[in-house]
Amino acid sequence: MRWLRALGDSMRAGLRVERTRLEPLVALRAAAGVATVIALALWLVSPAYAVSAAFGAFSAGASSFQRGWRPRKVVALAAGFGLAISTFLGYLVAGHLVLFVPLLAAWAFLAGMAWAVGPNAGIVATATVGIMLVTITLPTSIEQTLEHAAVIAFGGVVQATLILLFPIRRWGAHRDALADALAAEADYARRLRHDPTGPFDPQPLMTARSAATLTPSQARHRPRILHGPRGLAERIRPTLAALADPQVGAPAEGPGRDRARELLSAAADILDAAAASIRHGTAIRAPARALQALRVGEEDEVLDGPARRAAAQLSRLLGEVLEIADSRDTRAPPAAAGADGQSLVEPTMFRLVPVVVRAMRRELRPDSPVLRHAVRLAVVASLGYLLGTALPLGHGYWVPVTSVMVLRPDFHDTYARGVARFVGTVVGVGLATGAVEALHPDASVSGGLAVGSAALTYLFMRTGYAVSQCFTAAYVVFLLGMGGETWQQTVRDRVLLTLLGGALAMLAYVVYPAWETPRLRDRLADWLDANGRYAAAVLRAFAEPSGQRRADVRRALLDSRAANAAWTEAFTRAGREPVRHRGLTHHEAEEAQDALRSLGRAAMLLESHLPDSDDARPVPQAARLADALETDTARAARNLREGRDLTWEHVAGVLDEWDTDGGEQDRIVRRGAELLAQALNELSTAVSQTPLERDVEPARRERREHAEQAAQ
Repeated sequence: MRWLRALGDSMRAGLRVERTRLEPLVALRAAAGVATVIALALWLVSPAYAVSAAFGAFSAGASSFQRGWRPRKVVALAAGFGLAISTFLGYLVAGHLVLFVPLLAAWAFLAGMAWAVGPNAGIVATATVGIMLVTITLPTSIEQTLEHAAVIAFGGVVQATLILLFPIRRWGAHRDALADALAAEADYARRLRHDPTGPFDPQPLMTARSAATLTPSQARHRPRILHGPRGLAERIRPTLAALADPQVGAPAEGPGRDRARELLSAAADILDAAAASIRHGTAIRAPARALQALRVGEEDEVLDGPARRAAAQLSRLLGEVLEIADSRDTRAPPAAAGADGQSLVEPTMFRLVPVVVRAMRRELRPDSPVLRHAVRLAVVASLGYLLGTALPLGHGYWVPVTSVMVLRPDFHDTYARGVARFVGTVVGVGLATGAVEALHPDASVSGGLAVGSAALTYLFMRTGYAVSQCFTAAYVVFLLGMGGETWQQTVRDRVLLTLLGGALAMLAYVVYPAWETPRLRDRLADWLDANGRYAAAVLRAFAEPSGQRRADVRRALLDSRAANAAWTEAFTRAGREPVRHRGLTHHEAEEAQDALRSLGRAAMLLESHLPDSDDARPVPQAARLADALETDTARAARNLREGRDLTWEHVAGVLDEWDTDGGEQDRIVRRGAELLAQALNELSTAVSQTPLERDVEPARRERREHAEQAAQ
C-alpha cells in the first residue's frame, strides 16, 4: 500500500463513527462518580482540589469501560491509585527539568511495556502518563502534592464504591463473550449448509476462554450458566465440521446431504437460542422444529458410518447445551473447570506482579513491537515536554499529552488516532468556548458542565475516538476553567499544541517503526509449526488412546489458535502499512493462509473422530505419520523464514507405505492424513518459487500491484 492511500485509510478510520450498543446506565454511574468528587471537593476544600479529584475519578471511570474480565471496581482502584502515584512522583521533581524529564521518560517507558500484558493494561497505563502531565501543574508545595495525590486516589475509590453499590449487568462481559462464541458457531453451522469446507474464525472461542479464566473469588460466585457451555462449544465446532465435510462426513449429494443440512440448521437455531438465553439471563426458547429434527429415530436415520456418529454426537452435545441453558441455578460449583478438565485460574492482583514482570521481560528484545512502542513513547513524551516548555505559548504540557495518547504499537491506529484527536479537539474546544462565552460560568457551573461532558464521553466512548475526544476536550476546558485558568488561555494554545503533539507522534512512528510486513514470514512459520504439532498430537492420540494424549491435543490446539490469531493480526496490520514485503506478496500470503487453514481444519476433522474410550483399538501407523509430520513441519518452518522451498519427504514416504487393512478407524485416519498432505502441498505451491520464477517475480509483482490499484 502506498503512503497516500495508507494515510487516507487512516484518516477515514479515525473519523469513522461506529454504530454500537450504548450503555447509558454505566455512563450515568461513572458520571455520578465524577459529580460526587467535584461536589465534595468544592464544598469542603477548593476548586483546585476539585480539579485533581475530578481527574482521578474521570480516569478511573474511563478505565472501567475497557473490556476485561477482572471486576470493574478493581480496575477503577488501580487506575486511581496509579494516577495518584504518578502525580506525586512527578511533582517532586517537576521544578527540576534535569530530573523530571528522565522520570517522565521512565514512566512512559513502563507504560509502553504494559502493552506486553494486553491492550487494557497498556491503555490504562498510558492514560496515567497523559493525565500526570496535567495534574502536576496544580499543587504548589510538597504538602499540597500529598493532598492532591490523596484526592486523586479518592476519585478512584468513589468510582469503585459506586460500582460495588450499583452493579449493572453483573457478569455482563462474561455473558457476552460466551454468547458471542455460541452465536459464532450458529453462524458457522449455517454457512456449512452451503459451503461444507468453509472457514471458522476461532477468535470468539479464544475470547470466551479468556472470560472463563477467573480469580478464585470469582470462580466461587460465577453463575452456573457460565460454567459449562464453553466446553461444549469447543466440542461442537469439530463435530459440525465433521458432519458437513463431504470427504469424511455426509455425502456430497442425496438424502444424506439433505439430512446433514437439516441437522446443521437445527444446530444453528438451538445455538442462537442458547446464546440469547445466556446473554440476557432469560429462559431458553428453542424452536420446536429444531428440537424435532434432533429426535429422529434410529430406524429413520439416512446417514451412516462417520457421518452417523457425528450426527449422534451433535445431538447429544446440543442436548447438554439446552440442559445447562435451562438451568435456573445462580451459582457454579466451587471448582469450576474448563473444557480441558482443568481449572482456568486467574492470579489475584498481588500475584499478578510476577506475571507482568515476566511478560515485560519476554518483550525485551530488539525486534519486539512492544519494546519499540515503549521506546517511542519515552522519547516522544520527553521531546514533547521539552518542546512545549520551550515554546512561548503556555500550557506546553498539551504537546506530550497529545503525543502519548495518540501513540499506539501499530501504524494504522497511531495515524487514525492522531487525525481523530485533532478533529475532536477542535470541535470540543469550539463547543466549550461557545458555552463559556454564553454563560460566563463560575466554579460550580463549570463543574456541572464538566460533569455533563464526562457523561457524554462515557456514553459515546465506543462509537469512535473522534466523538469521545470531542467531549473529553470540552471536559478538560471546563475543568481547568473551574480551577482558575481562563478559557481564552486554553483555547488560544491548545489547538496548535495538539496539532504539534499529534505530528510528533506520527513522525516518531516513521523514524522508529515496528512494521509487521517484514515479519509475515516469521508469523507464517510460527503458525505452520503450531499446526504441525497440533496435527501430530491428534495422530498420536489415535496411536495411543489415553487421557494424557487428549490433554496434549488440547494444549497443541490452544497453541495453534494463538499462532493463528497472531498471524491474522499481523496480516491485517500489514495490509494497512505503506511498505512492501520483498519476499512474500499479498497474493502469496493469502494463498499460504488458506493452505494453513486447511491444514488446521484437517487436524480438527481428525480430532472429531478420536475414540471416546482408552481401550479403543490403536492405529500404529498414525505414530509414524505424527513423527514424520512434526519433523517436516519444523524443518519447513525454518525454510519458510529463510525463503527456501518447502518439501515433505517424510510425510510422503509414510503415506506411500500405509496399508489400510486395519478397519474403519484406520481408514478414517488414512483419509485425514491425505487431507493433511494435500494442505501441505498447497502451502508449498503458495510460497515456493523455481529459479525462473525468482527472475521474473519483480516484474510479475509490479504488474499485479498495478492491476490491484486499477481495480480499486
